[in-house]
Amino acid sequence: MRGIQDQVVLLTGGGSGIGRAIVERFLDDGAWLVVLERDADKVASLEDIATDRLVTVTGDVTSFSDNERAVAAALGAFGRLDVFIGNVGMWDFSRALTDLTPQELEEGFQDLFRVNVLAYLLGVRAAAEALRDSRGAIILTLSNASFYPQGGGVLYTASKHAGLGLVRQLAYELAPEIRVNGVAPGGMATSLSGPRSLGLDQQQIKDIPITEYLAEHSALRRVIEPDDYVGAYALLASRSDALTVTGTVFDISAVGTPQRPR
Repeated sequence: MRGIQDQVVLLTGGGSGIGRAIVERFLDDGAWLVVLERDADKVASLEDIATDRLVTVTGDVTSFSDNERAVAAALGAFGRLDVFIGNVGMWDFSRALTDLTPQELEEGFQDLFRVNVLAYLLGVRAAAEALRDSRGAIILTLSNASFYPQGGGVLYTASKHAGLGLVRQLAYELAPEIRVNGVAPGGMATSLSGPRSLGLDQQQIKDIPITEYLAEHSALRRVIEPDDYVGAYALLASRSDALTVTGTVFDISAVGTPQRPR
């Protein structure tokens, strides 16, 4: 608890899934939070928490000005910013290269990389000055697909490998003032959806038999809930417990050994 108590944290996508679990855990541990969230219903559900340690900002992570507003909200409400957590993402529902038309490939690439890669860059750019002042930390949500095949399709896997590169490069560029790390969860039943260009914006990962797949194929043979992943974020946000950790991605996905198709 002492590691994140009184830390000021800016989180993108805190309305559901891992993001909501981070909000609840960090508030319980004494942090102050600003959440940048686009979905009006999710913003309303966060506001229902009704605490002066939580501020919501309605906006789009792919807009630099919205990221700036979220940083300004943290500085205005709490006087500083200690941690930026980039957590918004899209999945491609494991669409293979040859299952995509050339138009879908081009448009799907633009949509997925805009959310899964560019949004992180915009958020970090908006927060960098404040984090330098506080000698703070950046944590990016990645995926087991940052390391392995079979965690998604070709576009998602490529975008998450790009996220791994962001962690390593930003840790180099922003040292010594800012620590930069990532957390790579595996699959879970959440409202994670896909790009409209692929006709996946109305689908959610929880609508497919993801829990059954995890129970059968994950290394630990158990179904993982968002709460199970949050400890890694708390550790990396902590000044006392992760002071020497930068350029690292914690693979907490509990994936089994990927099998090549036959």
